[in-house]
Amino acid sequence: MEFGSCWEAVVENVRDGLIVVAPTGKIMAVNPAMERLTGYTEKELIGQSCLILNCTGCQFIGGKDGKPWCKLFEVGRVKGMECILTNKNGRSVHVLKSGVAMHDAQGNPIGIVETLTDISESVIQQEEILYLRKNLCMDKGFFGILGSSPPMQQLFELIDSVSKSEAPVLIQGESGTGKELVARAIHEAGHRKMGPFIKVNCAALNENLLESELFGHVKGAYSGANRDRVGRFEAAHGGTIFLDEIGDIPLSTQVKLLRVLEEKEIEKVGDHVPIPMDVRIISATNKDLNQLIVQNTFREDFYFRINVFPIYCPPLISRKEDIPLLAKKFIDLYAARGSKKISGVSSDALECLLAWHWPGNVRELRNVIEYALVLCPGDMIEREHLPRALSFPAINKNAMTGQTHVRINERNELVQALNTAGGNQSQVGRVLGISRVTVWKRMKKYGISPQSETVL
Repeated sequence: MEFGSCWEAVVENVRDGLIVVAPTGKIMAVNPAMERLTGYTEKELIGQSCLILNCTGCQFIGGKDGKPWCKLFEVGRVKGMECILTNKNGRSVHVLKSGVAMHDAQGNPIGIVETLTDISESVIQQEEILYLRKNLCMDKGFFGILGSSPPMQQLFELIDSVSKSEAPVLIQGESGTGKELVARAIHEAGHRKMGPFIKVNCAALNENLLESELFGHVKGAYSGANRDRVGRFEAAHGGTIFLDEIGDIPLSTQVKLLRVLEEKEIEKVGDHVPIPMDVRIISATNKDLNQLIVQNTFREDFYFRINVFPIYCPPLISRKEDIPLLAKKFIDLYAARGSKKISGVSSDALECLLAWHWPGNVRELRNVIEYALVLCPGDMIEREHLPRALSFPAINKNAMTGQTHVRINERNELVQALNTAGGNQSQVGRVLGISRVTVWKRMKKYGISPQSETVL
């Protein structure tokens, strides 16, 4: 058998779809597996533009001015890229794509060869696992995040959605609401989960140390730099970098981070050699960045670059139905470390927990449970084992600060107006004398869902 015949037999019998595309974007050849994958026949595909497949992983230059149609001619090759095709029936097909650009002896482009592996079944299984984790395993949590309330279910949906993209994420919320857990969940749910997750606390370092931590430095870059240092961005290559407390980053560092986001490369302190970066950036803050922009301490262009996909972590006061679940989890966690066998919280003590306003959010609840476990001599946490501010209603009420009163009154006023207006945010704005944008921001601040028929 001639070599050409052997090669044709191999192509015809491989399980993966194979497609050959000309520099103009026209399909030149496909194998039977490609026909089965797309639902199109060979005759229907040959001579057609590759746009017919609507592949999410393709980047087109356009074929103008003598340039080839596909970006792959510049890149050279791609391996193991997750993409989605649209088959003849209009359905999405998840594939794993590898491809290589071919050139003649003079370096002119002559075509692209791609193989596509159908991974739809695997994707469906992963989605089913995520669904089960979110809806049936609340005691274990969604990537470590506990909650069954509507605000938390919405948060889980957002994490699931954004984990499939590469968009920069800005996580906002009060202190103690679990912003780092959300960042880790986005990393673990995405395709970068096998890569590193590197955290940087931007508030803990001064300006000079922060740049060295982020970008690294070369020997002799400054006094005390006795050797080269790998920065956090370089260490996070192929994974995710989490910039916590990003509102505390100096303006000069913001400029450099903006360049990293736009050009996908860094320069070490004391060096001018660019280093390519493949890193996803997730940021978090408990500050009002819009107010910092007004105060000229935060760059507006940097804000828009990191805030491509905003996520808000709801405060505990807006999801009090999660308190019993969280309390039980913390009891099990701390009891496993010690010798006490605590079974739960009494109804009287739980009533105190539900009545508290939780300015420290989930972190405060965790500390309260740990405090109660120390005092509890039996198998059930009672009211008297809780901190004094929680266990006595009068003290509870007097302990609330003016700021907390304002926050609760503002939320109640907003909820009442939303219910009266049937959820119409423009009408609510007119009633309260604020803009529609302010209404939306307050709904986001207090974890109020715009979808629910009754906003309480």
